[in-house]
Amino acid sequence: MSDTAEVIGAGGDSTASAVNDVDDNEDLLVREGDIAGDYLERLLDILDYDGDIDLDVEAGRAVVSIDGGDDLDKLVGPRGTVLEALQELTRLAVQQETGVRSRLMLDIAGWRAARREQLRELGRSTAESVRETGERIKLQPMSPFERKIVHDAVATVDGVTSESEGEEPKRRVVVKPE
Repeated sequence: MSDTAEVIGAGGDSTASAVNDVDDNEDLLVREGDIAGDYLERLLDILDYDGDIDLDVEAGRAVVSIDGGDDLDKLVGPRGTVLEALQELTRLAVQQETGVRSRLMLDIAGWRAARREQLRELGRSTAESVRETGERIKLQPMSPFERKIVHDAVATVDGVTSESEGEEPKRRVVVKPE
Protein backbone atom coordinates (compact mmCIF):
# COMPACT_ATOMS: atom_id res chain seq x y z
CA MET A 1 0.00 0.00 0.00
CA SER A 2 2.87 2.38 0.69
CA ASP A 3 4.16 1.70 -2.86
CA THR A 4 0.85 2.90 -4.23
CA ALA A 5 0.98 6.00 -2.08
CA GLU A 6 4.48 6.76 -3.35
CA VAL A 7 3.43 6.36 -6.99
CA ILE A 8 0.37 8.55 -6.51
CA GLY A 9 2.41 11.10 -4.65
CA ALA A 10 5.10 11.13 -7.34
CA GLY A 11 2.55 11.69 -10.08
CA GLY A 12 0.85 14.44 -8.16
CA ASP A 13 4.12 16.23 -7.49
CA SER A 14 5.19 16.11 -11.14
CA THR A 15 1.80 17.40 -12.26
CA ALA A 16 1.99 20.26 -9.78
CA SER A 17 5.54 20.92 -10.91
CA ALA A 18 4.46 21.05 -14.57
CA VAL A 19 1.68 23.52 -13.73
CA ASN A 20 4.17 25.66 -11.81
CA ASP A 21 6.60 25.54 -14.76
CA VAL A 22 3.85 26.79 -17.10
CA ASP A 23 2.96 29.57 -14.65
CA ASP A 24 6.64 30.49 -14.22
CA ASN A 25 7.12 30.57 -17.99
CA GLU A 26 4.04 32.77 -18.42
CA ASP A 27 5.36 35.11 -15.71
CA LEU A 28 8.74 35.30 -17.45
CA LEU A 29 7.07 36.14 -20.77
CA VAL A 30 4.97 38.85 -19.13
CA ARG A 31 8.13 40.25 -17.54
CA GLU A 32 9.88 40.17 -20.94
CA GLY A 33 6.99 42.14 -22.41
CA ASP A 34 7.14 44.70 -19.61
CA ILE A 35 10.90 45.19 -20.02
CA ALA A 36 10.53 45.47 -23.80
CA GLY A 37 7.66 47.93 -23.43
CA ASP A 38 9.71 50.16 -21.12
CA TYR A 39 12.70 50.01 -23.48
CA LEU A 40 10.59 50.89 -26.53
CA GLU A 41 8.74 53.63 -24.65
CA ARG A 42 12.09 55.29 -23.88
CA LEU A 43 13.06 54.94 -27.55
CA LEU A 44 9.83 56.58 -28.71
CA ASP A 45 10.41 59.42 -26.21
CA ILE A 46 13.96 59.99 -27.47
CA LEU A 47 12.73 60.05 -31.09
CA ASP A 48 9.73 62.20 -30.12
CA TYR A 49 7.41 59.70 -31.87
CA ASP A 50 3.87 58.95 -30.77
CA GLY A 51 2.76 55.37 -30.41
CA ASP A 52 0.68 53.07 -28.25
CA ILE A 53 2.50 50.00 -26.95
CA ASP A 54 0.50 46.79 -26.52
CA LEU A 55 1.93 43.77 -24.68
CA ASP A 56 0.69 40.21 -25.08
CA VAL A 57 1.78 36.57 -24.86
CA GLU A 58 1.07 34.36 -27.88
CA ALA A 59 2.32 30.89 -28.78
CA GLY A 60 4.90 30.82 -26.01
CA ARG A 61 6.51 34.18 -26.72
CA ALA A 62 6.10 37.78 -25.68
CA VAL A 63 4.54 39.96 -28.39
CA VAL A 64 4.98 43.73 -28.38
CA SER A 65 3.07 45.94 -30.82
CA ILE A 66 3.45 49.66 -31.42
CA ASP A 67 0.59 51.42 -33.23
CA GLY A 68 -0.94 54.83 -33.68
CA GLY A 69 1.90 57.18 -34.57
CA ASP A 70 2.41 59.04 -37.84
CA ASP A 71 6.18 58.43 -37.89
CA LEU A 72 6.08 54.71 -37.14
CA ASP A 73 6.67 53.68 -40.77
CA LYS A 74 10.20 55.01 -40.34
CA LEU A 75 10.72 52.39 -37.63
CA VAL A 76 9.72 49.63 -40.07
CA GLY A 77 12.09 50.58 -42.90
CA PRO A 78 12.32 48.99 -46.32
CA ARG A 79 11.09 45.36 -46.21
CA GLY A 80 11.04 45.54 -42.41
CA THR A 81 14.81 45.89 -42.03
CA VAL A 82 14.62 48.58 -39.34
CA LEU A 83 11.89 46.61 -37.56
CA GLU A 84 14.12 43.51 -37.51
CA ALA A 85 17.01 45.54 -36.08
CA LEU A 86 14.77 47.10 -33.40
CA GLN A 87 13.43 43.66 -32.51
CA GLU A 88 16.97 42.37 -32.02
CA LEU A 89 17.95 45.40 -29.90
CA THR A 90 14.81 44.94 -27.80
CA ARG A 91 15.61 41.25 -27.32
CA LEU A 92 19.11 42.20 -26.16
CA ALA A 93 17.68 44.74 -23.69
CA VAL A 94 15.42 42.03 -22.28
CA GLN A 95 18.32 39.58 -22.07
CA GLN A 96 20.42 42.15 -20.22
CA GLU A 97 17.68 42.45 -17.57
CA THR A 98 16.68 38.79 -17.29
CA GLY A 99 19.85 36.92 -18.21
CA VAL A 100 17.76 34.77 -20.59
CA ARG A 101 17.72 35.00 -24.39
CA SER A 102 14.34 36.37 -25.47
CA ARG A 103 12.25 35.21 -28.44
CA LEU A 104 9.91 38.19 -28.28
CA MET A 105 8.21 39.36 -31.45
CA LEU A 106 7.93 43.06 -32.25
CA ASP A 107 5.38 44.51 -34.66
CA ILE A 108 5.21 48.17 -35.62
CA ALA A 109 2.23 49.83 -37.34
CA GLY A 110 0.80 46.40 -38.14
CA TRP A 111 3.56 45.75 -40.67
CA ARG A 112 4.43 42.25 -39.50
CA ALA A 113 0.77 41.19 -39.37
CA ALA A 114 0.17 42.48 -42.93
CA ARG A 115 3.40 40.86 -44.15
CA ARG A 116 2.35 37.55 -42.58
CA GLU A 117 -0.86 37.58 -44.63
CA GLN A 118 1.03 38.49 -47.85
CA LEU A 119 3.42 35.60 -47.27
CA ARG A 120 0.60 33.14 -46.61
CA GLU A 121 -0.99 34.12 -49.91
CA LEU A 122 2.39 33.90 -51.69
CA GLY A 123 2.95 30.41 -50.28
CA ARG A 124 -0.53 29.19 -51.25
CA SER A 125 -0.48 30.68 -54.76
CA THR A 126 3.05 29.43 -55.46
CA ALA A 127 2.11 25.95 -54.25
CA GLU A 128 -0.98 25.93 -56.49
CA SER A 129 1.14 27.00 -59.46
CA VAL A 130 3.72 24.28 -58.80
CA ARG A 131 0.97 21.68 -58.46
CA GLU A 132 -0.54 22.74 -61.81
CA THR A 133 2.72 23.04 -63.80
CA GLY A 134 4.89 20.43 -62.09
CA GLU A 135 7.77 22.95 -62.20
CA ARG A 136 9.69 23.97 -59.07
CA ILE A 137 9.71 27.65 -58.15
CA LYS A 138 12.40 29.53 -56.22
CA LEU A 139 11.17 32.51 -54.23
CA GLN A 140 13.11 35.64 -53.33
CA PRO A 141 15.43 35.51 -50.29
CA MET A 142 13.57 35.90 -47.00
CA SER A 143 14.19 36.12 -43.28
CA PRO A 144 13.66 32.99 -41.14
CA PHE A 145 10.34 34.49 -39.90
CA GLU A 146 9.14 34.93 -43.49
CA ARG A 147 10.30 31.51 -44.67
CA LYS A 148 8.46 29.76 -41.82
CA ILE A 149 5.19 31.40 -42.82
CA VAL A 150 5.66 30.39 -46.47
CA HIS A 151 6.57 26.79 -45.53
CA ASP A 152 3.45 26.56 -43.34
CA ALA A 153 1.26 27.88 -46.18
CA VAL A 154 2.78 25.48 -48.73
CA ALA A 155 2.16 22.57 -46.34
CA THR A 156 -1.60 23.17 -46.63
CA VAL A 157 -1.55 22.34 -50.37
CA ASP A 158 -1.51 18.66 -51.40
CA GLY A 159 1.02 17.42 -53.94
CA VAL A 160 3.77 19.94 -53.22
CA THR A 161 6.53 20.43 -50.69
CA SER A 162 8.98 23.18 -49.80
CA GLU A 163 12.50 23.51 -48.52
CA SER A 164 14.94 26.31 -47.80
CA GLU A 165 18.20 26.59 -49.70
CA GLY A 166 21.17 28.90 -49.68
CA GLU A 167 22.97 30.80 -46.95
CA GLU A 168 21.80 33.82 -44.98
CA PRO A 169 21.01 36.52 -45.97
CA LYS A 170 20.16 34.99 -49.37
CA ARG A 171 18.37 31.92 -48.03
CA ARG A 172 15.14 31.26 -49.94
CA VAL A 173 12.17 28.93 -50.13
CA VAL A 174 11.95 26.48 -53.03
CA VAL A 175 8.52 25.00 -53.74
CA LYS A 176 8.49 21.75 -55.74
CA PRO A 177 6.21 18.86 -56.62
CA GLU A 178 6.23 15.89 -54.22
